[in-house]
Amino acid sequence: MSGLPLKEADVQLLAVVVAIRAARSGIGNITGQDLRSLRLADARAAVAGLSTLGWQGQDRLLGDDTVTPVGIGVPDLAQGPEPRLPFGKVMRSRVSGWAARTMSAKPVKKTSSAARLAALHLAAHWPADDYGTLPANLPEVCRDALPELVAKGFITELDQTRYLLGDSVRHLAGMRPLPFVPPRAGQEPEPPTWEEWKGGVSVALRRHVEAVEGCSECALPTVRVAEAFMRKAVPAQFDEKVRAAYTTWAAGRPGQGPEAAEFAAAFRAAHGHGPSVKQLCAGLGWGKMSRDLRIFAVRRIIADGWLTNTDPVPWTLRPGRAAQGGAAAPVSARRR
Repeated sequence: MSGLPLKEADVQLLAVVVAIRAARSGIGNITGQDLRSLRLADARAAVAGLSTLGWQGQDRLLGDDTVTPVGIGVPDLAQGPEPRLPFGKVMRSRVSGWAARTMSAKPVKKTSSAARLAALHLAAHWPADDYGTLPANLPEVCRDALPELVAKGFITELDQTRYLLGDSVRHLAGMRPLPFVPPRAGQEPEPPTWEEWKGGVSVALRRHVEAVEGCSECALPTVRVAEAFMRKAVPAQFDEKVRAAYTTWAAGRPGQGPEAAEFAAAFRAAHGHGPSVKQLCAGLGWGKMSRDLRIFAVRRIIADGWLTNTDPVPWTLRPGRAAQGGAAAPVSARRR
């Protein structure tokens, strides 16, 4: 939501509530009473602000009927081949409930719209029982409201980059792993959402995931990043055709090991994470080759010690033992 062209905290907070409710169908149902419960400084201006986004139907919220739900259309969240917010029905309900509990928590219940919006951002990004890093995309109105959250005890520690939630609101941590609920007999377990999956991994892996997800150099779609990390690893099988193709290909490309190590070192320095197999091959100018041949060639370089990775975690390629001692110096920018 921080990427929307909205400046005032009132309309940003209203947009968050509507977007959560519209996550599955593109239609967010909200009542006039819901609008009142948000305690916006200027509800009429906030409703009008949604019109600048091309959202539809919100004007009916300003009528006398405060009970009948009003469906607000959010075109960007309408169902398509790749939904922007791939929530299941249960997860959408959980997120909506979490947002309501966060905004009504005692330390922030009577604060400004900017403070409650900031509380949502910080709670969502806070890893339970640890310091959180201030989100890079935290809206400016939220940054200005951080002292208010400190004064109210929602935040107990705050510096330029880190923060710590107060004891009374730590149960709202968005990065807290969810308890495992075994499926009923004969029922397939519902796959976790991207946020659920990230909330259940180690701190080190989550940092790597966020480095890839937030990389401005790669600018990868979230859906692609999620699929790469969440898919089940399947051992690759290479037939004789692939092995023969590699023998022919490698004969005309000596010295690929050192060059691959150099590229991986330069890529990691520029991006904060390693390249994928595809990015490595493109950076080295290997041209068109089958996916199996790319994977096989990179695995041979790994076996020779010029590269290493944390298999099966993606984007972890880095110089191996054979490249230690200065052999993997950064390459020119044309190979990035």
